[in-house]
Amino acid sequence: MTVVDTGRVRLHVQRLSPADGGPARATVVLVHGLLTDSLASYYFTVAPAFAAAGLDVVMYDHRGHGRSARPASGYGLDAFTDDLDALLTALDVPGPVHLVGNSYGGTVAFAYALRRPDAVASLVVVESEPATAAWAAKLARLLERVHHEMSRDESAALDWIAAHQGDHTARLAKSAGRLVRDTTIARDIPASPVLDDAQIRAIRCPVLALYGAESDLAEQAPRLRALLPRCTTEVVPGLRHSVLVEAPGRVRDAVLDWVGRHVPPGTRRAEQPAPTVSGCLTGPEVGSR
Repeated sequence: MTVVDTGRVRLHVQRLSPADGGPARATVVLVHGLLTDSLASYYFTVAPAFAAAGLDVVMYDHRGHGRSARPASGYGLDAFTDDLDALLTALDVPGPVHLVGNSYGGTVAFAYALRRPDAVASLVVVESEPATAAWAAKLARLLERVHHEMSRDESAALDWIAAHQGDHTARLAKSAGRLVRDTTIARDIPASPVLDDAQIRAIRCPVLALYGAESDLAEQAPRLRALLPRCTTEVVPGLRHSVLVEAPGRVRDAVLDWVGRHVPPGTRRAEQPAPTVSGCLTGPEVGSR
């Protein structure tokens, strides 16, 4: 495990080198979702397969999540995008990189592709969408509901979750409740700057978008194809929002095929002052956040 100090927040990072010990074919950066998610959702599903296929794999916990620091404020989308940029600079990651974003992680990936188009070879987003006004309104409702339920009677809410979804999910929910209750995340994310259609059309890198057929986000598939000149979409039958966890083999194969078809000539990111990096001794976050 590595901890990267960006100067604003300390981020927990895991990196897997190509399993054969040779040079990496490309670098994939795995960006996880919001609240109950962490880098563990990649570490225990697709990340090892990516390394086995000869890729350099970078994954990290968002601020406030997993084993990263949890500041009291500073949770707008721009802050998450800043974190990704600072992390890649600190690790001196060769670019351009392939970003894989699950749920909110995909929203961060879209924002980063707009900010640093030179640094992104392609995007793969799973059950995700760019930050629009509709997205901000939906996140506001979600975060307010979590705040209300976990503040009103946390014990009862966690007992119900444990009974219906298991103790592991209840532990994740407890951590998510603390994050929403004890920080400004519920105000910051909905207040983030949003994109209009013209700004979304400015994303020029290849984009692969995966959705569960039963998810309310599946309607994003035709919209993204209409807006983005180089977008491919896949809809997975029978699944809702948990495509990464429920169909990791499908995600693995899609990402490996996509990266294989979009490996650009090797370049490196522009030099920037590097934040401080320090090592730690413990292993990856397993979900007891």
